[in-house]
Amino acid sequence: MQVGIAYSEPVNQLWLRIEVPEEATVQLAIEQSGILRKFPHIDLAAYKVGIFGKLAELDAVLKPGDRIEIYRPITADPATVPRRVFAGEDDDE
Repeated sequence: MQVGIAYSEPVNQLWLRIEVPEEATVQLAIEQSGILRKFPHIDLAAYKVGIFGKLAELDAVLKPGDRIEIYRPITADPATVPRRVFAGEDDDE
């Protein structure tokens, strides 16, 4: 069956469509895709994964057409990032 795998960094994005056996898991598909060789810093023990935008476990069984997404850790703490001022917004209010 065919599934997709997506991973994105600020300057590199990868979208693969691969063939996996029936009853394949998320982890098996990621390993078979070769994405871990292209991005060796991906640590599946630390990175979260999802299927169509919903968090999933590495042992989740895939369905035909599923899109696996590998999520990078957040590198900026939203509480410490300054708010962006939108055009026309007054900071004094």
